[in-house]
Amino acid sequence: MERRLLKVFLIRLAIFALPFAVYFVWRDWARRSGREMGSTPWPWLVAAGALLAGLTLIGGVVLHRGPDTGTYVPAEARADGAVTPGRFIARGVPSPAKPDPETRRP
Repeated sequence: MERRLLKVFLIRLAIFALPFAVYFVWRDWARRSGREMGSTPWPWLVAAGALLAGLTLIGGVVLHRGPDTGTYVPAEARADGAVTPGRFIARGVPSPAKPDPETRRP
């Protein structure tokens, strides 16, 4: 799980850094061709990077295809202390029966 989160973070960081990379490559090319350059527009680069990162976050939410069929079974703590993760089960498959607390005997 941590590797997946790290991958997502690094992708977002690369997307944020994209305007900086494009600007600095363009600036280097312009200086080599003899054009005078002004100061670096840091606020514009940060705003462009934040906008791109925000758009990818919004696009990920809007375009994400999650498991839209099935019934969600939430995570449960078992008696031995282990936790079963939450999952989706296909429709038509009976969900696992939960013990009734009133009929449980010690």
